Amino acid sequence: MLTILTVVIFVITYLVIMTEKIDRAVAAGLGGVIMLVVGIYDVNKAFLSYIDWNTIALLFSMMIIVAITSKTGVFEYVAIIMAKAVGGRPIPLLLVISTLTAIGSAFLANVTMVLLLVPIILTIVRMLNIPAMPYLISIIIASNIGGTATLIGDPPNIMIGQAVEHLTFNAFLFHLSPIVLLIYAVVLGYLIILYWPKLKKNQLDQVTLSRMKASHYLKVTAALPKSLGVLCLTIAGFVLNPILHVDLTSVSLAGALLLLLLTENEYKPEEVFKQVEWGTLFFFMGLFMLIGGLEEVGIIDELARGLVFYTEGDLPKTSMLILWMTGILSGFVDNIPFVAAMIPVITEFQDYGMTNLDPLWWSLALGACLGGNGTLLGASSNLVVAGLAAKEKEPIHFIEFLKVGFPIVVISLAISSVYVYFRYLIHFTT
Repeated sequence: MLTILTVVIFVITYLVIMTEKIDRAVAAGLGGVIMLVVGIYDVNKAFLSYIDWNTIALLFSMMIIVAITSKTGVFEYVAIIMAKAVGGRPIPLLLVISTLTAIGSAFLANVTMVLLLVPIILTIVRMLNIPAMPYLISIIIASNIGGTATLIGDPPNIMIGQAVEHLTFNAFLFHLSPIVLLIYAVVLGYLIILYWPKLKKNQLDQVTLSRMKASHYLKVTAALPKSLGVLCLTIAGFVLNPILHVDLTSVSLAGALLLLLLTENEYKPEEVFKQVEWGTLFFFMGLFMLIGGLEEVGIIDELARGLVFYTEGDLPKTSMLILWMTGILSGFVDNIPFVAAMIPVITEFQDYGMTNLDPLWWSLALGACLGGNGTLLGASSNLVVAGLAAKEKEPIHFIEFLKVGFPIVVISLAISSVYVYFRYLIHFTT
């Protein structure tokens, strides 16, 4: 009975979020609280086990750093430089911003990259009077694809790397970057074709663009070098994570607190806190509580373990099923708890005589990361972009993103299937 009740609460809440009749943070929070009230789990378990405070703290910290840095005008400065570099042309701008997002997401983590780039692209589209939506959706898509390439690019990869000792940073780069480059090239072409009619109609005011002076927007005060210095130090901490062995959350918290301390005279902390995307943070908390309910009653674990019985230990079949099942489900259910449930299941395959589990790990990583493009709720970076866009009156609607993202997931998984089969599985089918 409790299992049925959990599923009902989850489905109804999800439908409310999809229809956007109620603010998504309120809807998710309400669904999570209802699970507490009906006794699916208690508040201690919610706060100590199911809400991922590492993710919340990382987002909060980076929001503070971005909020303070944005006050210096540096985002406007970079925006004008980029706009002038492509001559204000919408399609080259889409190509540049998407590629920058993908590369940055591989080495800085996709959530961090979108927090840095979304304010820049929103500034550019306002200046050039072009639609924001193609760029916002492209940033989301590129962040999830780029984050797939490395160990630190996306949380599921970090979890897999921590669970399997020999899957190092270089291993992820060697095995996943080739297919990520191919998928990105195909998807970028698809996005350009998709948005070409909308963007080519925009006649840019070249006179206005030529008159824009990037230096006019830069506020050269004591806060400028402090903000850029702390931002660079924080990013360096992320990049050097494999060497320093300091987790990303600790690095971001240290950076945020240091910047608050250094700029206290210029920007009061209470004013900075007002710019934090509190709605996005509370939405994450509600979503973690909803997924926690599914974990509590064993639904996610049963889905994972059912895989063992269905495939009967056949490696090629298991690998393909993990790839597609993880890819599709990751669009609708947060991929972090699903990957957490799958890791011990894949490890158990050794008991079925499998000596080489690497194809399963790569299938899990590809499915979890690429599947995040399926819906607006599929990955952390999606929600962060949506929160930043909503604040600037550029809301990304669930169905609008679904129409673009889900076909891209199918394309990505199809290409991944061919790659995994010919690189890892063909020898097991002959």
